[in-house]
Amino acid sequence: MGDYDNKEREEVYSKKVRAGKRTYFFDVKATRSNDYYVTITESKKRLEDGVFVKHKIFLYKEDFEKFAEGLKDTVDYIKANQEVTEKRYEFLDAPVEVAKTVEDDFSFEI
Repeated sequence: MGDYDNKEREEVYSKKVRAGKRTYFFDVKATRSNDYYVTITESKKRLEDGVFVKHKIFLYKEDFEKFAEGLKDTVDYIKANQEVTEKRYEFLDAPVEVAKTVEDDFSFEI
């Protein structure tokens, strides 16, 4: 089994969510024994130097229900106690130059 095989198993599925100045990546990865887990990465461009700062958490399948329940309860609490206006960031609303820059600037050197 070469490096190609490891890369092939490592990244199973990826979902990129742009939200204003932040981008969230939801990635399904596989362990060597082909067990799936999720990494959630927040990426935000630092204003001072333009460097993308990334924060990552790992979510294992045995914790999915508890995690989802905790997130839902927390979001429901905020919605019940404060007005929440959710913004929709549409990719096509951005000028082409900005959209291209955002698309090309993400690298994963963690």
